[in-house]
Amino acid sequence: MGNKRYEIVEGGGITTPKGFKAGGLHCGLKKTDRHDLGVIVCDVPATAAAVYTTNLFQAAPLQVTREALGVDGILRAVIVNSGNANACTGAQGDADAQAMQANAAEALGVSKNQVAVASTGVIGELLKMDRVNSGIEKLPAKLRADIQGSDDFCQAILTTDLVKKVSCVSLTANGRQITIAGAAKGSGMIHPNMATMLGFVTTDALIGAPLLQEVLREVTNVSFNMITVDGDTSTNDMLVAMASGLAENDELTRSHPDFEAFVDGLRHVCEELAKAIARDGEGATKLIETTVIGANSDDAAQAIAKTIIGSSLVKSAVFGADANWGRIIAAIGRAGQPVNVGTVDIRLGDIVVLEQSRPIPFDEEIALEYLKGDTVGINVNLNMGNGQATAWGCDLTYDYVRINAAYRT
Repeated sequence: MGNKRYEIVEGGGITTPKGFKAGGLHCGLKKTDRHDLGVIVCDVPATAAAVYTTNLFQAAPLQVTREALGVDGILRAVIVNSGNANACTGAQGDADAQAMQANAAEALGVSKNQVAVASTGVIGELLKMDRVNSGIEKLPAKLRADIQGSDDFCQAILTTDLVKKVSCVSLTANGRQITIAGAAKGSGMIHPNMATMLGFVTTDALIGAPLLQEVLREVTNVSFNMITVDGDTSTNDMLVAMASGLAENDELTRSHPDFEAFVDGLRHVCEELAKAIARDGEGATKLIETTVIGANSDDAAQAIAKTIIGSSLVKSAVFGADANWGRIIAAIGRAGQPVNVGTVDIRLGDIVVLEQSRPIPFDEEIALEYLKGDTVGINVNLNMGNGQATAWGCDLTYDYVRINAAYRT
């Protein structure tokens, strides 16, 4: 663990925290036989929080979830479909999202106001509600409290993703073991200004809804908000957290001696999911991790790191294993943040390519071999202050264009 205050739970999933079950099945929204409808259920009323996309065109399920959480900050379940975003679908889309909520509540035996709804997939097409409703009726029989339940749910939320994305940690509070787990989907239309395309966090910690909301937003800002795949912010981005309280710790507050350990654990879960999304970017072959230090502020460092990671020219250079640092410094200069143009250092991994804004001779062959790896680090020191941030993205490949040129077909 080192100085970490949590332990990674190998093989853990969203059903690992006490009180949670999950499941998934194929109801016919996808053309393949992969799961496309999933649910997470808590045995008890769970305190809950969520963050949402800043895209002005927000999908109908987001509105339903906002309203549910606005009642008392309590959830019992989250129902999710993939294959159809139910976005920009007018009054019928609104009615369909509300029907998903009501029908799931009835099938699970919980209050309608305690069910969140999420959808992902193609924008502008109406849900095939006969298939959704048939699937909802079968979901309760698919619920499991073991890792299979988590895996089935994770498969149900995927669209163009190639892999499931899960993270789980444990920590101690008041001598009680607390578990935090997360699952996410996302590989394209990723440039969040809130969360990821879809993310779900479960924990058995005892924590109030208002504080959970604060912490979730704080952690989101340094994890999901620091990834970009293609510069597009989805209509459906949403991150939902549920806390069962069944670990029976003293309620977490900011003055609780183990509060920071909880925050660290939550940050790790969200950061691992964010990196998994970046690594699984549509057509991607490499994860790019950009760290900026020496900025005037953390906000400035964040803006510069995300500008670098979002640059199509930088992403293309990494795909081609081209050590073209000129594209990096150009991105730094257009990030709209204060920069001393005479004090910038840039490294590709450990390879120094720029020092005090002056080129440093380097071995092109060594750089080529480094850039051929599956993880590429871009490290920038502005030498101006104490601000720092890390952002994650992926290379821009031929396959990205191929996948998105035929997304609806």
